[in-house]
Amino acid sequence: MGAAACGYDNSMKRNLEMDTMHYPGRFSALLKAGVARPALAAALALFGALGAAGAQAAPAVETLSFATVGKGSSLQWPLYIGIAKGFFTDNGVKLDLVSAPSSAAVQQWIASGSTMIGISGLVDPLRAIDKGAKVSLIRIESQAAPYSVMAKPGVKGLADLRGKVVSLGGAGDITRVYFERMVAGKGIKRGDYDPIYAGATAARFAALQSGVVDAAILQPPFSFLATANKFVNIGYTADYVKDFPFTGYVVNTEWGRKNKPLLNGFLNGVARSIDWFNTDAHRAEAIDIMAAQSGLDRGDVEQTYDLFRKIRIYDRQGAVNSASIGALVKTLKDTGDIAGTADAARFIDPELSSLAAQIK
Repeated sequence: MGAAACGYDNSMKRNLEMDTMHYPGRFSALLKAGVARPALAAALALFGALGAAGAQAAPAVETLSFATVGKGSSLQWPLYIGIAKGFFTDNGVKLDLVSAPSSAAVQQWIASGSTMIGISGLVDPLRAIDKGAKVSLIRIESQAAPYSVMAKPGVKGLADLRGKVVSLGGAGDITRVYFERMVAGKGIKRGDYDPIYAGATAARFAALQSGVVDAAILQPPFSFLATANKFVNIGYTADYVKDFPFTGYVVNTEWGRKNKPLLNGFLNGVARSIDWFNTDAHRAEAIDIMAAQSGLDRGDVEQTYDLFRKIRIYDRQGAVNSASIGALVKTLKDTGDIAGTADAARFIDPELSSLAAQIK
């Protein structure tokens, strides 16, 4: 509808409202006379149509409680962008981010129904599904792990971590899978180092900074902050682990099947956020958004942005399939972290995992 026509229709609507309120006798007289019945009926029909159109112009927005691990993580960048730029509300979703202490806790919340959707390292939902928990992966979030093992200046390399105290995300956390893959080539296995667990990377950095641990596995921008504080980078996970993705979005299975339109809105918002993140012209604003969320130095956030773009950490679809999670499932089977078979298909719910693949 053109601007002129729209203005005419709005004017007619206002006139009808005023006439009906202030001059009720006018329409009753016309109706009795039979003079204006067709024209009046048409006008009243238009009035109703305009009201309906106005209602459709403002789609309902549903609040979705979303579990994250800690606050201000750079891995949640697409969520922060989508909230700041309105990409989620444009798709009928308002995210309410709720912080959990660990990736394992996110699975517990989702399986119990206290929160219906969240983000976590992929190890935890796979382990939960293996044990029968009613959770499902709907999307890969980050395709590669941007972790570094940061250590005290006296530690010269990964081989020096034998007998040392190391801060990891959890006993069964994906950070432990990465760390043990990294040190295996140095002859170090479980029992050869002393782990201390903290679910959020900020907490692991705090443990390193306080001197409680000798090394910690950190993601940017905390790894850059550690370098600025004279800690030593003794290994990048990306140099040792190249065959499986890192984090994903998880839903309560029963809830997800009943709320696919809402999930579609969420997934569309994520895709738009990733497209926006990967646009060069948005670099400065993307950094502003992350700096505000993390409270960290802008320079560290700038390095994080450039690293994420370089390793192509985010894919706009992030499809969950046997090819994307197969190697990780096999690793978990080899280490005894799952009891069932290593058939990746049993960890995939096609009804829900297919949603991300449909994003255009």
